[in-house]
Amino acid sequence: MSTRNFSFNFILFMAIFIAVDAYIYFAIRKTLQSNKFKKYYLFGFILGAILSYVGVFYMNNNFIEKPLNAELLSNLFVGFFFSFFVFRLVLLFTFLLEDITRILRLSFVFLKNLFSSKDAKSSLPARRKFIRQAGLTVAAIPFTSMIYGVIKGRYDFKVNKINLAFSNLPKAFDGFRIVQISDIHSGSFDSEIAIQEGIELINQQKADVILFTGDLVNNDSKEVAPYIQDFKNLKANEGIYSVLGNHDYGDYKKWDSEADKDDNMQLLYDFQEQMGFQLLKNENIILEREGQQISILGVENWGKKPFPQRGDLDMALSGVETVPFKILMSHDPTHWTKKVLPHQTKFDITLSGHTHGMQFGVEIPGFKWSPIKYLYPQWAGLYEKAEQYLYVNRGFGFLGYPGRAGIRPEISVIELQHKA
Repeated sequence: MSTRNFSFNFILFMAIFIAVDAYIYFAIRKTLQSNKFKKYYLFGFILGAILSYVGVFYMNNNFIEKPLNAELLSNLFVGFFFSFFVFRLVLLFTFLLEDITRILRLSFVFLKNLFSSKDAKSSLPARRKFIRQAGLTVAAIPFTSMIYGVIKGRYDFKVNKINLAFSNLPKAFDGFRIVQISDIHSGSFDSEIAIQEGIELINQQKADVILFTGDLVNNDSKEVAPYIQDFKNLKANEGIYSVLGNHDYGDYKKWDSEADKDDNMQLLYDFQEQMGFQLLKNENIILEREGQQISILGVENWGKKPFPQRGDLDMALSGVETVPFKILMSHDPTHWTKKVLPHQTKFDITLSGHTHGMQFGVEIPGFKWSPIKYLYPQWAGLYEKAEQYLYVNRGFGFLGYPGRAGIRPEISVIELQHKA
């Protein structure tokens, strides 16, 4: 995209936002005529709109022009932009719906009077107070949740533990402890201390293996450079293994040449090796205890297009066809439904990430919901079909919206048990 086209698109984008904000401002002003807090509402809305425009500036400056590492200030403003965007979206929907209803009511009255012998006047019905107040209340809920998600939620790591029993798990691996992390997105971080705390929490789980299911960076391999030593401190008794996610290939950055893109890919391989991650690119490793074996397989990203489809299950299975228990790492859970389940080989557990749980939703005991479920049926947690399991990790980091509202960053602990 040329600079001229980008400038035009940016101006058009801002013009639309200003027009929407003007519409909402006058709608609030009209509906709060008798409210003694009216001036505070209006001042708050204007201030929120201005701060969100600053967030747009930071999005352009930090993530488009200089897409490497984020900073606290930029993340705060970008987070406010996303939060206020949802706030204005709810208000826009509420006021538009009511205005359309009012116009339809006016049209009905006009037509009725047109065919009536009585001389009646038609005027636009007033907005209903209940709908206005309900809209403001409803809009405030996601807004405050998302602001909290930026300030606190993005580094509020949660350990989720599950036990899975298998009759084909070798007895020597009874109690085998897998710690899964996914979607680090190191270019979004603004606090090394918070990452160190997350890594310490991972180490507290006493993993036999740590499995990382992709998206180490956002766009550029250099994003992870400041955190190499931190991730090098991860500890697991029998190794740390990883796969690539869709962001790791550098497809979302414009490179000067294919050679530069290739160098960026090689740099990612080098950084993973420095961190102590053994990257599996359609490969496998065999773990052995007391003469018994299990296998860990890792495939490259395979997702619904336009995401890369480089995962090759047959290549990853080479040499482990007869190993009785198989753990598969595949970044995108779409792979499980489209390729893994139909495959002639049974994969006992597939570990994925990718969705982040959209970093927004509701999770309470017995209920979980996020808008991402309408794109990914398997979007967070444990799924089972045909005696095969899928676990979708909610992600360690964040991308885009620099926060976590209701969907906390996750460290998954899966303990395997032998079922007699």
